[in-house]
Amino acid sequence: MSDDEHAEQPTAERVHSRPSLSLWLAHLESLHPRGQGGIELGLERVRQVQRELAQDMQCPVIIVGGTNGKGSTCAYLEAIYSFAGYHVGCYTSPHLLEYNERVRIDRQPVSDAALCTAFARVEAARQTAGKVALTYFEFGTLAAVEVFLAQQVEVLILEVGLGGRLDAVNAYAPDCAIVTGIALDHTDWLGSTREAIGFEKAGIFRRDRPAICADPDPPRSLLEYAQAVAADLKLLGRDFGYFGNLQQWTFWTRGGQRRGGLAHPALRGAGQLANASAALAAVDSLRQQLPVSMQAMRRGLSEVKLPGRFQILPGRPAVILDVAHNPQAVTGLADKLAGMPFSARTIAVVGMLADKDIAGSLAPLAGKVDCWLLADLDVARGASSQTLASVVSRAALGGKTECFASPTLAFERSAELAGENDRIVVFGSFYTVAAVMRNRQHGR
Repeated sequence: MSDDEHAEQPTAERVHSRPSLSLWLAHLESLHPRGQGGIELGLERVRQVQRELAQDMQCPVIIVGGTNGKGSTCAYLEAIYSFAGYHVGCYTSPHLLEYNERVRIDRQPVSDAALCTAFARVEAARQTAGKVALTYFEFGTLAAVEVFLAQQVEVLILEVGLGGRLDAVNAYAPDCAIVTGIALDHTDWLGSTREAIGFEKAGIFRRDRPAICADPDPPRSLLEYAQAVAADLKLLGRDFGYFGNLQQWTFWTRGGQRRGGLAHPALRGAGQLANASAALAAVDSLRQQLPVSMQAMRRGLSEVKLPGRFQILPGRPAVILDVAHNPQAVTGLADKLAGMPFSARTIAVVGMLADKDIAGSLAPLAGKVDCWLLADLDVARGASSQTLASVVSRAALGGKTECFASPTLAFERSAELAGENDRIVVFGSFYTVAAVMRNRQHGR
């Protein structure tokens, strides 16, 4: 969203008279005291407006939570069910370039018009419910479901925004819930231990419904929560799993089912087999309601697309875009970089939010970066480039450091520094990757 759009804070009356998407999004930001970046967990506000909308889900719903891997798992499910011929709705966050990326039908972002119509319905219900102060994410979640209901999707995939138990997405009852993995992130809201975070993530589980966990070492709190609500818990390594080599892999379930000869997923990284297995476990658990052929599974895994997840741009020097922003995700990024062909130098373009574990997130790249180009993020929660530079220095991560006022300026500097045999790695935040994507779009 541009600075001009941020500056224009519309009233509800102006929204209705000029129903552009940019005005609606500015309106969403103005509704809650904490704005777009604000977080206020809880389901009561969503449920108040949900009741006014009388949203009635007529199709199977899959909710996907977890610290890392949520977006990948949603993308696998979305692709598999689309190739199986179903009319698929998928809601994810955040977006990289356009808000419409969050709300997709049959793998395509919906139109501005569809979103504006849904926003108008949610606004009317919000007013009727007593002018509920919805957060940006809550309003967007309600509107996304309005879009999907209007389009009569046959399967709905919803990605948790933060945590699980008190996330707006959890106002909808899943037919299957997935927790991809559990690591320390968002500790200010979810707790400072894996046990505390596991409890919050497990909050999407439901009685007698498949509850899939792809964490190889799930916290006891998750196991106990699943038992307490009598969910049908399926664990990676016990109830489903995978094995294979660099060419092919096999997915298995405890019932003796095997699907072999699968090509490695189009998304890169060793952790993607766990994400893909979680998606296949969900497909298997819903096979009575939503039959899927092996061909659709193969195509879904091999043709899936997800920008900003170890995305390697064409040309030289190599440019890698990755939204990794916590220790677990950056560890995965470091492993993927190690598996790439030789590069003379690695130049990192990094911008991060201040409430992240900055030191823990940069540590996996200790001794592996020749030049750190550190950027300010011009958002309320953004860390300064000087803060990042002090972390690199204190932790003795190696490499030279330079500071910039924006990711765009840092990336432009990387292009000046990098030779043909070098690589540029852009990571640390969705904001950082989005800024570089825009830079590339405009040919700078």
